[in-house]
Amino acid sequence: MTETADNTVQGTTVQRLPRGEAFLDVRDLKVHFPTDDGVVKSVDGISFQLERGKTLGIVGESGSGKSVTSLSIMGLHAPGGARITGEIFLDGQDLVSSTPEEVRQLRGKRMAMIFQDPLSAMHPFYTVGHQIVEAYRVHNKVSKQVARKHAIDMLDRVGIPQPDKRVDAYPHQFSGGMRQRAMIAMALSCDPDLLIADEPTTALDVTVQAQILDLIRDLQREFNSAVIIITHDLGVVAELADDIQVMYGGRAIEYGTAEDIFDNPQHPYTWGLLGSMPRIDRERTERLIPIKGTPPSLINVPKGCAFNPRCNYAHLNGGASETERPELLDIGAGHKVACHLSPKERQHAWETDIKPKL
Repeated sequence: MTETADNTVQGTTVQRLPRGEAFLDVRDLKVHFPTDDGVVKSVDGISFQLERGKTLGIVGESGSGKSVTSLSIMGLHAPGGARITGEIFLDGQDLVSSTPEEVRQLRGKRMAMIFQDPLSAMHPFYTVGHQIVEAYRVHNKVSKQVARKHAIDMLDRVGIPQPDKRVDAYPHQFSGGMRQRAMIAMALSCDPDLLIADEPTTALDVTVQAQILDLIRDLQREFNSAVIIITHDLGVVAELADDIQVMYGGRAIEYGTAEDIFDNPQHPYTWGLLGSMPRIDRERTERLIPIKGTPPSLINVPKGCAFNPRCNYAHLNGGASETERPELLDIGAGHKVACHLSPKERQHAWETDIKPKL
């Protein structure tokens, strides 16, 4: 369909995308940070799309560009600190070319973020309820009493016991799991269309982790939000994600459905992530296999394929991985991979070397 519609946000006219297209559309996003040692290429050209009601998992080691991507979408990089190029469309509005005030009006109302550490993300001098009330009143012209009732309802919705009393507690008076729930309540207080969860369960034990993941899944169904889960834990995205983007060295090196990534991964780095993850669904025949080496410097990213120095199969491509950077190419049904190995070589390595050991 080619119909379009306009919408006004605080006096700003927003041109909507044609109906049926992605709600979030990131196109060739690059985020570089100038430093005394050189330019840090934290994100170096990634593209993806996300529809309402769907979940995208972004996975990779620390320093791969996951969190920088999310902060770029939210417009939270310090002014003048980052060089951002490319396009980020949220329901048709290009966030990169929008003014800080225009993005601020969208943040909280149409897009929200659950941060990795809720204790540092929440202000220690104000009660949890005060902070939820403030976030709600920024985008809704209601009294403090109405906003307070809404805050209590949100705390109750995310499973905080005695929400009418806990609303007046400070963040340090909450346990880690309760703080994360409070952060989710704050993020969802204005029913955002896009929710970004950056390592939402890293500091939590497995029981609370499962509860938080169930909560995010249930609230997504209720609000029909588009959700991005950012993590280094493939077990988390296995629970929630419809599609998965694997990042390495600031770039996407594999993209596909959760079924593609777990049942038929095609990149050696993805194999390494799977090989270093314990399994509980079946007995494992081999010890966990760590990925050798360390992540690359984002100032001096290796030429060619960034994963080349750590890849066990780089010798098969005749040296191409040392000189040519592989492009992210579709290998069928939307499954994309950036690798110099031929499809036959990748499939043979997966079927004979990797899969039997998982």
